[in-house]
Amino acid sequence: MKTIEWKLLSNSDKEKIINRNQCAQRDDILEKTQQIIEAVKQEGDAALLRLTEKFDQVVLQELKVSETEFKLAQTKVDSAELKAIKVAIERIKAYNIRQLPEAYVYEEEGIRCERQARPIQSVGLYVPGGTAPLISTVMMLAIPALVAGCKRRILCTPPDLNGNISPVLLIAAKICGIDEIFKVGGAQAIAAMAYGTMTVPKVDKIFGPGNAWVTQAKILCAIQAQVSIDLPAGPSELFVIADKSANPVFVAADLLSQAEHDILSQVVLATPDKLLAETVLKEIKIQLEKLPRKNIAEKSIENSLIIIVDDIKEAIEISNGYAPEHLSLQLKNTFDYQSMIESAGTVFLGNNTAESMGDYITGANHVLPTSGYARSQSGLSVLDFMKWVGFQEVSDAGLKKLGPIAQQLAEMEGLNGHKNAISYRLSEFENV
Repeated sequence: MKTIEWKLLSNSDKEKIINRNQCAQRDDILEKTQQIIEAVKQEGDAALLRLTEKFDQVVLQELKVSETEFKLAQTKVDSAELKAIKVAIERIKAYNIRQLPEAYVYEEEGIRCERQARPIQSVGLYVPGGTAPLISTVMMLAIPALVAGCKRRILCTPPDLNGNISPVLLIAAKICGIDEIFKVGGAQAIAAMAYGTMTVPKVDKIFGPGNAWVTQAKILCAIQAQVSIDLPAGPSELFVIADKSANPVFVAADLLSQAEHDILSQVVLATPDKLLAETVLKEIKIQLEKLPRKNIAEKSIENSLIIIVDDIKEAIEISNGYAPEHLSLQLKNTFDYQSMIESAGTVFLGNNTAESMGDYITGANHVLPTSGYARSQSGLSVLDFMKWVGFQEVSDAGLKKLGPIAQQLAEMEGLNGHKNAISYRLSEFENV
């Protein structure tokens, strides 16, 4: 983990740190992703089976998880695991229910305008595979979809080398109301949900994080297949701002918790305290030796940074430019700085608030914008699984009072057809 002093960097070096973009379009990924999408579009299930054999090294007989597989999974999940899943689900569900929107109504001068929320009818949820069953991601995607009232909710996730899906993942999905799960991952899964195949249904919107291939596929399908997508959620990020009051053991643990996700994960510590920085580095080395996923975390840490700043205000300015997925404030007076935060997927306040708590149990969603997209996008919520329908009503009084104004505006734009649609109605009053 490299330590740098911010004030000693050139402006160009500062920009390179701020404007990193792990999900930047690469020509090689773009071309190959397009080929995968075209194959799925043209060949359907046959392409999915072939690509699964190629990328996941497993030959599947069926793409859809059977009811027998669901029942078998129930026998492999113990009571402690089941309890943990249910507690997390209840908290996530409760928080999402509180986010459900009310109708917006504006009624004045004889005109009524209203917006009512409606669920998106069919949604596709993508859960990455890799070396760990991401049951938390299942919950973060499936529960908002359930609370929003989406009628059809399907899930795609890659199988293991035996052609199976983790039992805990299947059970979590089942409890969250997901009955259709498909053993397909990567760009091909996104293409399947975007275009539909004989087995995988076409959906209206696709959700879920993934690697550069998945992100690229989502972007391409949004353009080509007219399917909506949630947000660009790539490799995990954590930006910690800490002062001398922070516990170096906690800071190191938080950094490693994100570093173990992926070798492309980025973690950053910004602090004005050089002694804290040195202590955190030592603690990282100690804790790293105990991690089962040491090899992954170690590679991520090698490409990560400790930034020495003049003060906390400067650290926050850097963070606002960086716009991290996760921002942790481990400061003596954390709430004094809360209003200064402008861009972050989510913010963890205080020494007790481990980033991992947000991953699993606080109730907030952990599907968040990465690679600087937090400058313009928010983390996932129940609102992303809904859309607004507008309603407008003009009464007689409203037409008489505001119709002439609308006529004038239409005339100014040179749209006589628009003006006439109002004029004919107003003339009815004159003929009465």
